[in-house]
Amino acid sequence: MQNSAGTKRIAVVTGANKGIGFEISKQLASNGIRVILTARDAKRGNEAVEKLKAAGYSDVFFHQLDVTDPASVSSLASFISTQFGKLDILINNAGVFGAIIEPDHRKNLKLGLNEIAGENAKSFRKVLKQTYELSTNCLQTNYYGIKLVCKALIPLLQLSNSPRIVNVSSILGQLQFISNENARKELGDVEELTEEKVDKVVEGYLEDVKENLVETKGWPTNYHAYSVSKAALNAYTRVLAKNYPNIAINSVHPGHVKTDMSLESGVFTVEEGAKGPVMLALMPEGGPSGLFFDRTEVSTF
Repeated sequence: MQNSAGTKRIAVVTGANKGIGFEISKQLASNGIRVILTARDAKRGNEAVEKLKAAGYSDVFFHQLDVTDPASVSSLASFISTQFGKLDILINNAGVFGAIIEPDHRKNLKLGLNEIAGENAKSFRKVLKQTYELSTNCLQTNYYGIKLVCKALIPLLQLSNSPRIVNVSSILGQLQFISNENARKELGDVEELTEEKVDKVVEGYLEDVKENLVETKGWPTNYHAYSVSKAALNAYTRVLAKNYPNIAINSVHPGHVKTDMSLESGVFTVEEGAKGPVMLALMPEGGPSGLFFDRTEVSTF
């Protein structure tokens, strides 16, 4: 990998002003990648870039990005096109949880798989606020937003000689945690999978939230919007991989990481959490595509 301006690999990391996104940007920069760090909030994004520059990473840029706003997405695409003429790596890390834990319960709260989807799920649900508005917002960011970004940036990735897309996902999106029969069948049928089918599952889910049928229709108990958004993202990853065989496209669960999002209840540091996404971003030519990784190991959808 030469370092002259023309041949340096260029990466975009979304939602990168803190947490795993910030750490991914740092690890990519330390591997000689030119990084465009994006965030919704320009002040926080610029501060994040200053922090990286102060730590000695000079080839880092900030660009504002709200993945749910088409104008913001196309502004990023124009910036990359004008400044760099191509893109090599896209890491879709921006995401929201789609539910709010009542503030009084945040102290000493364990937020593990057992609480979310295991035997403590019923009692955990009592402290969780899950509304139609929160659910819609979650799908807008975690699924539709990623589609917007991919559609805008794939033409620039096509100009790279070794393009990569890494979708930061979650094991909560694994189909074993999606108890709705129809969703599991549609999203699991990889041969017949299309973007339209994934959209349909998402629309059906949002309809059920609106009608208050989440439990009746067998959707997950807790963080149902987040789980469905990540299951949809995983399915979309497979669709993209099929449609763009020249781009290595995978999704990855970074692990249960200590961040704001997990209320600092994770078991892994952000350094450990960034490992899987960075590994996939820097994979040698001819690496896998259309797979789901649990940290650095291939897992099941």
